[in-house]
Amino acid sequence: MARGWESKSVEEQQQAAEDRASAALRVSMSADQLIVDRKRDGLLLQRTRILREIAASSSERHRMTLHTGLEFLDSQLADLGWKNTE
Repeated sequence: MARGWESKSVEEQQQAAEDRASAALRVSMSADQLIVDRKRDGLLLQRTRILREIAASSSERHRMTLHTGLEFLDSQLADLGWKNTE
């Protein structure tokens, strides 16, 4: 039983070290990069919402409008260096 506790402690220490490294990386990012990352994340969330609406829509006109919005989001994401892998 002591061995199980010991391995959990080691795992927790490794995870804590990874978390600290990740936090240090986030701190070292420039303010501009953080802004770009947040903008990209927001655009990706909007893209996901639009894809769900396209799948759920029964109106062809509404789907066409959503596809236009999707193309616009994809162009903005491409400007930020995102590549569509779908």
